Amino acid sequence: MVLIMASHIQRVEEIAQRWEQQGIRYVIFELADMGGMPRSKIIPFSQWKRYAIEGLRMIGLMVTVDSRSDLVPGTHYSDEKNYGDSILVPDLSTAQVVPWLPHTARVICDPYWPDGTPLEAASRFVLRRVLKQLEDEGYTALMALEYEFYLLKDAASREPVFERLHIFNNQSNFAVPVPARIMDMLPQMGIEILTCNCEYGPGLYEITYGPQRGLQAGDQGFTFKQGVKAIAREQGYHATFMTKPFPNYSAAGAHLHLSLYNEREENVLLDNNDANGLSTIAYHFMQGMIQHAPATMALVAPTPNCFQRFIEHSFAPVNASWGLDDRTALIRAKNSRDENTHLENRLPCAMSNPYLALAAVLAAGLLGLKDAQKPPALVSQPAGETKDFAALPANLAEALLALEDNSALREILGEEFTEIFITTKRYELARQTEYVEQQAKAAALNWQLHEYLEDY
Repeated sequence: MVLIMASHIQRVEEIAQRWEQQGIRYVIFELADMGGMPRSKIIPFSQWKRYAIEGLRMIGLMVTVDSRSDLVPGTHYSDEKNYGDSILVPDLSTAQVVPWLPHTARVICDPYWPDGTPLEAASRFVLRRVLKQLEDEGYTALMALEYEFYLLKDAASREPVFERLHIFNNQSNFAVPVPARIMDMLPQMGIEILTCNCEYGPGLYEITYGPQRGLQAGDQGFTFKQGVKAIAREQGYHATFMTKPFPNYSAAGAHLHLSLYNEREENVLLDNNDANGLSTIAYHFMQGMIQHAPATMALVAPTPNCFQRFIEHSFAPVNASWGLDDRTALIRAKNSRDENTHLENRLPCAMSNPYLALAAVLAAGLLGLKDAQKPPALVSQPAGETKDFAALPANLAEALLALEDNSALREILGEEFTEIFITTKRYELARQTEYVEQQAKAAALNWQLHEYLEDY
């Protein structure tokens, strides 16, 4: 049984009063599945107080389904639980009016089993677990994901909204009204938009936003991706965060920018007595991200499509490297020698689940803090163009093996979660293999029919 505090009930009442004045008629109870896709139930506003206090039932296996919503065998939450319900408990700090949906509000939820235990494979819980361990070490993280996405005229034709590849081109920046609409509406959801521009790809845009502390950073990424897709659809377009929909054009990344603060609210990555302006903590955290990059790739590049992004001379990392303001490196140290000093992990793909991307990178950095080792020496040339650093996994299967073999990272993320995640992703890869084999057989038969049928 999930315990409900009196303060929670009071807050539910306050929200109800405000939403009634704002004319809210529907409330979305939502959470992210394993792939970061929003799963939800919609309730009439008349049921808000009941479900916000008692919780709302949803089948528990929704946090373990694969990219096609398949029920994956051996993931603990399906037949092992008799396909039973979880209880969605809303986090009232996420209760907001949705500006692109009329008369509608939403709240992000955490799922619990009826006995009150959390679903440990739920991605928001995974991030919360890692953040707690970071706090136990005396630190909080300020983070933001830097998303790129493709904007298409529609999903069926896959035709981009502009064809040219000139990054920052003013005409492409204003090719369609969607980016401006995004910049107008997302601040109403508490997301501070910083910049917007076209990128190196037909219809490829990048929109950046201000960082948030801890769990809010995950909620912000989750909300941002939903908002972009919904606003594009509202305007008659299609936005996709698929990492590489066009094989010959740029991939969509989601670089993770982070800084660490101690209990005195000091940026502990900064040390102006160091030649590079970086603290010992910064070096240790970087080494953790570098050392555990092969395993974290399974979570920050969680589809086979993602691995088409990691090619040389593309500003995507190809080795476990670091550099000072180096866009070719895995870790780009933004050593501004002031409070803005932070680290940029360039591994995450736009298709990754924001909660899991943040959790994986923080978990790797946390291991670096515990091991207290420094990263490899700097190189004079671009880090991504040297053989001085170790190679990264070439595909998702290799990354999953690295995660499976990394007991330290699995412990921080949670054994139940990592087992379910690996099982789900291998099931997804097996479906791709089966599809490719079937297509190859069909192509071979077509050739044979053309070659033999008429003359033999």
